[in-house]
Amino acid sequence: GIGALYLEFEKLKKRLQNEGLFDKSIKKNIPKYPSTIGIVTSKTGAALRDMLIIFKRRAPQIKILIRSALVQGSDAPKDIVSGIKELSAINNIDLIIIGRGGGSFEDLWPFNDENLAQEISRCRVPIISAVGHETDITLVDYVSDIRAPTPSAAAEIATPSKDILLTELDQIT
Repeated sequence: GIGALYLEFEKLKKRLQNEGLFDKSIKKNIPKYPSTIGIVTSKTGAALRDMLIIFKRRAPQIKILIRSALVQGSDAPKDIVSGIKELSAINNIDLIIIGRGGGSFEDLWPFNDENLAQEISRCRVPIISAVGHETDITLVDYVSDIRAPTPSAAAEIATPSKDILLTELDQIT
């Protein structure tokens, strides 16, 4: 059959949708020129390493704050919520990325947590979801302000490349 987890996912998805958490009208805009970006992810994962490489190449001037968090297991949702709260309390933070690499539906289950979805919805700072690979979909993807298909794509969405910035500066002068 479909499986108990998938049925639970669909039930919670429908409830959160009915509460309006997925409405496009409440989505916050991602800043065009962020100066500080927070990342909630595992400090040991490839997702973080990939994002940092892209940030360094595209926008080395941006300050990156990393809040290491569990991204798998029953304690992960609570830890990710804490990470969002900690980063959003920083006055000059422009954007938060929540990410991890791919995995099975069960591995990604922490990103289908109701409390996590509610916290993302309440967060004053725009959030990009960067969970898994392009085909992986979680509730975090629906409630975040933007869904990136991969953590690497999130880093690209979050930052203009320095080449684009230099071109824009040339046009101003």
